[in-house]
Amino acid sequence: MDARSWLLLGIISIWTIRLGVFLLRRVLAAGEDRRFRDIKPSFARFLLTWTIQGLWVSLTIAAALAAITTMSRRDLGLIGLLGFLVWLIGFGIEVLADQQKSKFRADQQNAGKFINTGLWSWSRHPNYFGEIVLWIGVAIIAIPVLSGWQWLTLISPLFVVILLTRVSGVPMLEQQADEKWAGQADYEDYKARTSLLILRPPSAEK
Repeated sequence: MDARSWLLLGIISIWTIRLGVFLLRRVLAAGEDRRFRDIKPSFARFLLTWTIQGLWVSLTIAAALAAITTMSRRDLGLIGLLGFLVWLIGFGIEVLADQQKSKFRADQQNAGKFINTGLWSWSRHPNYFGEIVLWIGVAIIAIPVLSGWQWLTLISPLFVVILLTRVSGVPMLEQQADEKWAGQADYEDYKARTSLLILRPPSAEK
């Protein structure tokens, strides 16, 4: 274990604990994880979902695992520090976005409303943007010690992007939001002026 390995182990552990605690609190508050409501009665569907989540974890951390277990060792260097900075930015965005949404939902005055404040005024899914950025940071940290077949593990951040923007995540939440608020003038205005994923100021006009 060298500085790069300990750094990767540390930041992934921090991400895991933070997200695990966040999701646990959300489930305890809601009484369930509604994403699994329809598939729980079916053992086959629930097993398939569980297995796919295991695959998701494996592919997501592939670059980090390759860097930690490789026999090639190099100083952390500027690339490693750059990767850590990128991870730190992504992690900060994700944490802040989750906190803002949790606080919004906890306010009874916001019942039945959609969030359009804070980071959510710059992106309709800032937490997913942060998630993507932090895994890009992990890949950057890993790059200097990858060789041969290990380069294939750089599929990690690409896999996260595809999963969150094409499979689950953004498409699922966009559909749910449209079912709730489509046709409402304020929602349609928010959707027209606010970036889908990347953080940027809302456009001045539709």
